[in-house]
Amino acid sequence: MSIRFSRILGIGLLGLVAAVALLPEAHRIPVSGATAKDWNPKSFWYYPWGRSGTHKGIDIFAKEGTPVVAATQGLVVHTDVDSVGGNVVLVLGGKWRFHYYAHLHSIDAQAWRWVRAGEPLGTVGSSGNAKGKPPHLHYAIRTPYPQPWLYEAGVPQAWNKLFFVDPNRWLMEGV
Repeated sequence: MSIRFSRILGIGLLGLVAAVALLPEAHRIPVSGATAKDWNPKSFWYYPWGRSGTHKGIDIFAKEGTPVVAATQGLVVHTDVDSVGGNVVLVLGGKWRFHYYAHLHSIDAQAWRWVRAGEPLGTVGSSGNAKGKPPHLHYAIRTPYPQPWLYEAGVPQAWNKLFFVDPNRWLMEGV
């Protein structure tokens, strides 16, 4: 590949990633057939929570193998297997929000592929540090910029919480 073509490809990819921020967000529960009764809305930012200290998402419980789908349209920027999240998928959606799907049994998505809301990403499991626990999807939403609020219900929030979106609240906006 020539240097010139590499630069064009790099600029094109950068432009695509930048354009993602302008997309409208769909709000879809990322586990097929799940409802708000399948997770604890108070588990977001729950402390103490194991090795991570604070639970930065929600756990949506379902049978192992239940399809996990994209909660919104976006670009799959990462798929991996690690010791904490197990089988994970990361999707960059509108407003530069990163949608994190963890503890998957299987991954059906590929990095640098576009997904529409509702498209399969994998299946519910208990991989990573969820091994031996009931199958579930750990779903979190993170931003590279602080959220516009410093206080929630009059209570100052932890600085790093400003970089996360409450998935329960976000999902309920779409209902």
